[in-house]
Amino acid sequence: MKIFVISDIHGSSYYLKKALEAYAKEKADYLLILGDELYHGPRNPLPQDYNPKEVSEILNKYKEKIIAVRGNCDSEVDQMLLEYPLMSDYSILFINSKRIFATHGHIYNEDKLPNLSEGDIFIYGHTHLPVAKYENNLYILNPGSITLPKGGNKNSYGLFENNSFYIKDLNGEIIKEIELK
Repeated sequence: MKIFVISDIHGSSYYLKKALEAYAKEKADYLLILGDELYHGPRNPLPQDYNPKEVSEILNKYKEKIIAVRGNCDSEVDQMLLEYPLMSDYSILFINSKRIFATHGHIYNEDKLPNLSEGDIFIYGHTHLPVAKYENNLYILNPGSITLPKGGNKNSYGLFENNSFYIKDLNGEIIKEIELK
């Protein structure tokens, strides 16, 4: 099973379309969205082709394949436009006998981890910085941001595939990878 992971769309129809092109090329089974889908947030600049309504319409076409969590810029008003659940602070998934704790990162993050077991996967967004590491017996992952990357990083997404996690730029080139043993 392949899980395609994005975070921090921030209402950009341009970057969402680019990410969904990559999703199609990767032939992923599911789309995991780690929050901040429609609104750009008061601290961020307006992203290219900022159009939250169009973003909601595009995402709704994938509603059967989306697993999503709420980001700090997501609200109940956003849920009124989206045809899949968005308001959970986290979601738990399983892949290849590993538990994945997926969240946005504004409540749970590297400094405030939830209760996890050795070998679990903690994946979050929010920082707009790609991360792929094994630390303190946990996998810590962040796909970066498809819309507003920070720290000089490229617009990026994540992919769970064949016991590995890859962070790739929107052209599909690997930025970081980690084997999930």
